[in-house]
Amino acid sequence: MERTNWPLIAALWFAGLTAAGQFAKIGVIFDLLRPVWPGAGVWLGLVVSVVGFVGIVFGTSAGIAVARIGPRRMLLAALAAGAVLSLAESLMPPLPVMIALRALEGMSHLAIVVAAPVLIAASARPADQPAAMTLWSTFFAVAFSLAAFLGRPLVLAHGPAAFMVTHAGLMALAGGLLWAVLPPSAPPPPNAIARVGVIEAHRRIYASPRIAAPALGFIFYTLMFVAFLTLLPDMIAPEWRYLTATVMPLASIVVSLSVGVPLTRRLGAVETVRIGLAAGALALIAFTLSGGAGLPALTSVMAVSGALGLVQGGSFAAISELNQTGAARAEAAGAIAQLGNVGTTLGTPVLLRMTDLWGLPAVLWFGLPLCLGGIATHSWLARRRARLSA
Repeated sequence: MERTNWPLIAALWFAGLTAAGQFAKIGVIFDLLRPVWPGAGVWLGLVVSVVGFVGIVFGTSAGIAVARIGPRRMLLAALAAGAVLSLAESLMPPLPVMIALRALEGMSHLAIVVAAPVLIAASARPADQPAAMTLWSTFFAVAFSLAAFLGRPLVLAHGPAAFMVTHAGLMALAGGLLWAVLPPSAPPPPNAIARVGVIEAHRRIYASPRIAAPALGFIFYTLMFVAFLTLLPDMIAPEWRYLTATVMPLASIVVSLSVGVPLTRRLGAVETVRIGLAAGALALIAFTLSGGAGLPALTSVMAVSGALGLVQGGSFAAISELNQTGAARAEAAGAIAQLGNVGTTLGTPVLLRMTDLWGLPAVLWFGLPLCLGGIATHSWLARRRARLSA
């Protein structure tokens, strides 16, 4: 790749926004869906969580499928399926049908978030891959921000169906745009991907210090980030809560793009992740010492979010930095999707239980071991890679 195709990368990032919208279109209006299915109780939560469960079960399998089928074909099929499913959901069917549609949507989501970063890495020259992959890493936070600012007012004015139809249209637009501009994917080299069973494929991927490294570091980030976004605003002074909830995801995006990109170019993706985790540990100590009061609490929470932005961007940049073939990158992206969903599913309930028991200091006891564990994991994997290269 002699020149970076930034317009194509922007189109792939837009496809990522629509994939994140598959979560956001439910998450940001969850309270407004209760009247649609009155009496659903805890079953309503499955409308949100079933998409993530699909990622936990099939994340690595999706990476293998993308590597075998080709990222272009997989991405276009997933966008088309996502548009159809979102249109079907706009009918607001009975809850069991809606949950089934959301499970299918989870497969569409998984295929997009595995195929798109492979295509982004292939569309950027090596010097621009850190910037391109860091841009990709922002898709989830940007989509949730847009859904909150634009989608929720749309639902309040016209109902949930309008949001679903709009999302279907955006997915169809992304698919049509990429169908027109995305060049055919090169077939993988013969025998590049061993045709083995699912269990053996998981063992091979997670045994590799290159393929597994981005995901094994990323899970420490996902255990913390969504949990902190959800719970930290309620732990600081009331007058700062709305500002905190609004700015935290934006701080992560800004730091990831403004600091993370040059840092990754200079030091490498893995080192950027380790720096982010170390900075996050220091920010968590500062937050605990603030007692949740005043400007020190707000500043330290923003520092936590910004530090984790380095981990977010560096983890995705590590996919292309550590893996040179499209097949290996697809498998690495699948592992990130799998462990990322594990982290986002488990982190919030664990931190919620800890804070119920021990209050604000529990944030430190939750986050500090994860930061140190992520640093230790990447250091261990780096030593393994060095031994294999020797």
